[in-house]
Amino acid sequence: MDTPPDSTAENKAPEDEVPEVEPLLAPAGGVPPVLSTAAEFADAAEALAAGEGPIAVDTERASGYRYSQRAYLIQIKRRGSGSFLLDPIADPEALAPVIDALRGPEWVLHAADQDLPCLRELGFECVELYDTELAGRLLGLAKVNLAAMVAQFLGLGLLKGHGAADWSRRPLPDDWLNYAALDVEVLVELRDAMDAALAESGKDGWAREEFAYVLARPPAPPRTDRWRKTSNIHTVKSARALAAVRELWTAREELAERRDVAPGRVLPDTAIVNAATVDPKSNNELTRLPIFGGPRQRRQAGIWLSALQRARELPDSELPARKTNGPGLPPVSRWEQRNPEAAARMQKVRPALKEVAESHTLPVENLLAPDVVRQLCWDGLNGPVTAEAVDAHLSAAGARPWQRRLSVDALTEALGEVGTETTSSE
Repeated sequence: MDTPPDSTAENKAPEDEVPEVEPLLAPAGGVPPVLSTAAEFADAAEALAAGEGPIAVDTERASGYRYSQRAYLIQIKRRGSGSFLLDPIADPEALAPVIDALRGPEWVLHAADQDLPCLRELGFECVELYDTELAGRLLGLAKVNLAAMVAQFLGLGLLKGHGAADWSRRPLPDDWLNYAALDVEVLVELRDAMDAALAESGKDGWAREEFAYVLARPPAPPRTDRWRKTSNIHTVKSARALAAVRELWTAREELAERRDVAPGRVLPDTAIVNAATVDPKSNNELTRLPIFGGPRQRRQAGIWLSALQRARELPDSELPARKTNGPGLPPVSRWEQRNPEAAARMQKVRPALKEVAESHTLPVENLLAPDVVRQLCWDGLNGPVTAEAVDAHLSAAGARPWQRRLSVDALTEALGEVGTETTSSE
């Protein structure tokens, strides 16, 4: 979330230039109480409905601690209504009045992709969105984390420190609640300042198209072969050992989901790779390995030994391939051997898009999504290279109108040069 986008040099402040900020240590009205009952939710909904303007919304999850990505705290603030901290765990169905109150007004979120899924899981429906992080990317800001943007646009310093905490803990500590309430304390003010900056730069229309796209975009399909993302899996040399990684990973996943615990807390990736490589065949052999000798892992030894046994018994025909490119395209570094024409197209397209992005103070990945660019270069166009053909290809891939207006001419010229060079060489 906090990885800074590319930015042109002239838009970066000198390293020794630190903006002066006024520390924002607590919400102006104090930290609101945590609401958890149907009556409290109904009162909050009535107050929110009586407010005006956009509604600042944020959530806290327990990534790294829990298996699920559910919301363990919801923070809301609206002008004329005040701030609210909602605990959705004990009685999620009682949130219905709040859900109704939030259906319609614009929501202001920071990095909406992180919060929308868990809010939708609870039944919340966002009709109109304003994403301050995405707005920052369109403005070409070097840093788009919330604290940096609040400092830049509002001259305020937000408290940090609890974003990665275990928000499933109950009761939540007072300093955590203060931190959570501050995340929405000035979010609407930040939205207003950023909207003025977008309008001044002529990018407000782009932002509206992006926000609508984020809202309408369907959830990403489940990734296949997720076990292949196990850390250090590249050190596993045989297909049989890879099968052991897969079986151990699957057993861990099932246990983690059943217990609602983050998989890495059930068994670290390092332990999976080590056990798959050594292939212990008895309880004693397994518990002599690092990590497996602890009390908890000793109790779970049968689970891991069974997984290893399943891998041993697999016929060769069912062993996983040592290498796979998956359903997507191969890495661009391999295109020269696999698809030389695609490699040539990418060589022309990349600098062309970079030039367009820099001329509009945009990260190139926001000008056009990298997967859209890769697919265009890999496939090429079915017919002559024309602006109409390029525009149609981008539209089918989901590129927004503003993106196509900025990039079609540059792409048409770059792809046309590849075609001309290919013809000349023949």
